[in-house]
This record gives sequence, C-alpha cells and structure tokens, in this order.
Amino acid sequence: MAAKEKFTDQEFLDYVVRALVDNSDAVKTERKVDEMGVLLSVLVDKDDVGKLIGRNGNTAKALRTLLRVVGLKNHARVNLKIEEPEGSTHVRAPRPPQTNRSVDDVVDDLKL
Repeated sequence: MAAKEKFTDQEFLDYVVRALVDNSDAVKTERKVDEMGVLLSVLVDKDDVGKLIGRNGNTAKALRTLLRVVGLKNHARVNLKIEEPEGSTHVRAPRPPQTNRSVDDVVDDLKL
C-alpha cells in the first residue's frame, strides 16, 4: 500500500484553486502564521475572481469550510483571504443594515 500523501494547508488551497480557475498560472498563494492562527491569502487573475468567490459567495464559503477541516487535522486555525487583483472590476454588494430583532421575531418570519 502506498504511503498517504500529506498536503499542507497551502498546497491544498493551491491545488483546489488551480482546478477552479481558467488561468491557473496566475494563481499565487501565501501563508502567514501569527497568534490568531494561519492566514492563507490567494491571488488569482482578475477574470477568475468570480469563479473563486462563486454565486452568493458559496464557493468561497466552501473553501473556507474545507480549510477549517484541514486546519483541525493539523491543530491549527486556518483562515482564507481572497486578494483583490489589480484592475479588478468586482464591486462588493452593500450589506443590509443590522436590526435589533429578537430570535422570536425571526422564527415567526420563518413559519409558513
């Protein structure tokens, strides 16, 4: 039986991101460690940012979840930062204002 290949968190991120984007040669990952844990930064071609973030941020959320699992296996807290490439036209949607609604109000909204 072959020995299991051990991926580091950065190698894992690099592998997955290169599989998602069209211009894999432009992918750059960076790893920093501080008292808060591990921060992985990724920079992709400006045309590939949308693929990396995904509709409603779902791809980015999934990547962050997977990196948390990889971090747990290595006893580290891993966070992901997606760098904004130069010349990018990505516009962030404004966040809705925070309201002071109770949990009961939110649950009532969910009832059909």
